[in-house]
Amino acid sequence: MGLYLATLEWSRQPADDFPRGQYSRAHRIRFDGGIDILASASPGVVGKWADPAGVDPEEMFVAALSSCHMLTFLDKARRAGFMALRYVDTAEGLLAEISPGRRGMTEVVLRPVIDWEGTPPTASEVEALHHAAHEDCFIANSVTTKVTVAAR
Repeated sequence: MGLYLATLEWSRQPADDFPRGQYSRAHRIRFDGGIDILASASPGVVGKWADPAGVDPEEMFVAALSSCHMLTFLDKARRAGFMALRYVDTAEGLLAEISPGRRGMTEVVLRPVIDWEGTPPTASEVEALHHAAHEDCFIANSVTTKVTVAAR
């Protein structure tokens, strides 16, 4: 149905001691639309070898789930005749041990706040829109992580 591209590029730096694990985890990611971002491992994972200015994979994972849910929700709301004006989500992901020595993103909580123009949907209509959006979200359908929508 579609092909999506991202190009990652990392280069060892002259001062790095690669065999000892003492090397920068900073790298660039270029997306097919032309956006180029600084990425890195999380400072919480590799300490000083991370670049805290970079986006880490865990943050990208949470953002991908949040973005997909939002885009799907907005389409569902539009089709239902509601006029969304603003959507803000402070999403949070939990990285935890899934088995001895293995970690995974075990839960992502989405906390969307939506401003409406005109007559807003009722609380039950918003809940139904979020449920429908979650069911149709491509990213949510691609992961085993528990995704909770705690709309405010």
